[in-house]
Amino acid sequence: MLCISALVSCAGCSSTGGAGSTAQKNDGSTGEKEPFGQEQIDSYLENMTLEEKVAQLFIVQPEEIIDVGTVIAAGETTKQAIDQNPVGGFIYFGDNLQSREQTQEMLENVQTYAMERTGLPVFLSVDEEGGTVARVARTGNFDVPEIGDMAEIGASGDVDAAREAGQEIGSYLADLGFNLDFAPVADVLSNPENTVIKDRSFGDDPELVADMAIAVSEGLKENGVYSTYKHFPGHGATEADTHEGYAYTDKTLEELEACELIPFQKCIDTDASFIMAAHIAVPNVTGDHTPTSISKTMVTDILRKQMGYDGIVVTDAMNMGAITEEYTSAEAAVKALEAGVDVILMPESYDEAYQGVLDAVEDGTLTEERIDESLARILAVKLQIKQDMES
Repeated sequence: MLCISALVSCAGCSSTGGAGSTAQKNDGSTGEKEPFGQEQIDSYLENMTLEEKVAQLFIVQPEEIIDVGTVIAAGETTKQAIDQNPVGGFIYFGDNLQSREQTQEMLENVQTYAMERTGLPVFLSVDEEGGTVARVARTGNFDVPEIGDMAEIGASGDVDAAREAGQEIGSYLADLGFNLDFAPVADVLSNPENTVIKDRSFGDDPELVADMAIAVSEGLKENGVYSTYKHFPGHGATEADTHEGYAYTDKTLEELEACELIPFQKCIDTDASFIMAAHIAVPNVTGDHTPTSISKTMVTDILRKQMGYDGIVVTDAMNMGAITEEYTSAEAAVKALEAGVDVILMPESYDEAYQGVLDAVEDGTLTEERIDESLARILAVKLQIKQDMES
């Protein structure tokens, strides 16, 4: 792979429109989204090799490219791994996070190596919802507030409490060096038998869920941490757990629009930058049992075209049973991109998924233009992060 670190010295300069910003026409109606620094984005695309482009489409656990049991530091081995595999981002779990100082140093080094390699920041991500899903707070290694379950905040009806939760989480994540949180949960708990999302959801009122999720996102954003609304089209409608295998909802599109899609639509209307596509199947919408994360009907036709979303779509973790029981890592990655997804999260095998995408471009299953389409969305956010880092 070629190195593009010398690219575009003006990449941190100001431009019209923020990442994922929505331009307003003079008549007050909403026009098409104008990505951050289109000229800068085009410059990166022109100078990146196909291999570099494809690597940017993945967020992986550091162990996927660094041959150690558990990564808790970032030194020369990490630098060499990033030089060879300039992935778009990393996701960290509790075992990676030993202390404030250790985490800060590790993430700072990773960010430095990524900037040296590509001239672009890397997504440094974590699942920090609050409650039971809190990779930082629940380790016991950090002096940070433990946020209760979102169900408790939802039951209170206090949107300000949701915003404060986002602010507190965003504050300690930013202090550690994270720039992306896979939260908040925007799932409506419409199926009372659901145990996977139960305590993680703000409840069964779609309007309240929307307001709470947006408030959490605003709290994160105040601290420079990007949020990810999940799990489109709504995991609260299911009963099974996609971590283990197949899960579905038998709702029609009209039924989803009346409930589960309401929070996602409101999040889109407030300029969401990331939405996570779940692995749940929606057979009465798609006509088959394809998981949403690899369904063109769900991602392109409904989320993008019908609901008007032009931000980054990231899959749920691709090492979950709903995917791995039916697809190889290569098949799943290619199908996700064909569906309209931009970022592939935690493939079971990064090497296989990465090579599968390269092979798909080689044989014409995917085009480089399709890769560029996703990469342009990623670059819009990364250039905004870079500008914030340099300001």
